[in-house]
Amino acid sequence: MSIKRLVYIAGPTAVGKTAISVALAKHYKTEIISCDARQCYKEMYIGTAVPSEEERDGVPHHFIQNKSIHQHFGAGDFEKEGLVLLAELFQKHDTVLMVGGSGLYAQALIEGLDVFPTVDKTSINIVSNIYQTKGLEGLQKALAEKDPDYYQKVDLKNPRRLIRALQICESAQKPYSSFLGQSAAVRHFSTQTILLSLERSKLYNRINQRVEQMVAAGLEEEARRLYPFRALPALQTVGYSEWFDHFEGKLTQEETIAEIQKNTRRYAKRQMTWFQKRESTVIQTDKQVSLIPQLLKSLS
Repeated sequence: MSIKRLVYIAGPTAVGKTAISVALAKHYKTEIISCDARQCYKEMYIGTAVPSEEERDGVPHHFIQNKSIHQHFGAGDFEKEGLVLLAELFQKHDTVLMVGGSGLYAQALIEGLDVFPTVDKTSINIVSNIYQTKGLEGLQKALAEKDPDYYQKVDLKNPRRLIRALQICESAQKPYSSFLGQSAAVRHFSTQTILLSLERSKLYNRINQRVEQMVAAGLEEEARRLYPFRALPALQTVGYSEWFDHFEGKLTQEETIAEIQKNTRRYAKRQMTWFQKRESTVIQTDKQVSLIPQLLKSLS
């Protein structure tokens, strides 16, 4: 019986993951699982750079626009649903691809997530009140007091991570960091990770161009439709929150576009930092077509 294999194509936003993964999927005659924390939401299309039907080129993709922003869907949910899906796909394929830049989602499916206590409503309300009244800085200050260890590690610009950690701190009356690294999930498949990389200036140019393309495709209008739901966790993200500030008169249109570009570049930098700490085969992506033989050799 052959060992089933999950190949994870990782990398920062705009590095070229879609084209490469589709080419590999065609070679292996397999399917793709998306591990993008935002592309799963059907109301968010332009700002999340969802691959078009043309870009997918007939290759089945999973976890793309199959959820609503009104549903809670986090890394733990992705792990549970992803394992069920993988079991089905491995009945048909020896190799399945996973593609996306959400490292936590990938980690959930590959390694499993740490187990945390249930959060009570009182804790949810306490943390929600901090965010509503004191904003991101309030969350940062509260976490620094309650869990200085995790404060040194977490992305302090990511309100979802801060909110989650503080909810656990409040509910358990223990630091969030005390629950980390306690679980080791069993997986009945092997995993290989390919990290796509690109020289920083080239990547940043791609990001700037992609944002301009999104704006031309109607990103402002998409964000305006979603503005009434701006408090939802799914919308606390780059590409939308900047437009929400614009609608409230805090930024001009030009400033909004520049902020999206800047924040996306920063996000890409954080992605690479996260990925580089994990075992992978690093591939430079200057020319996508010529990469396929190199990738196949790495995966053989």
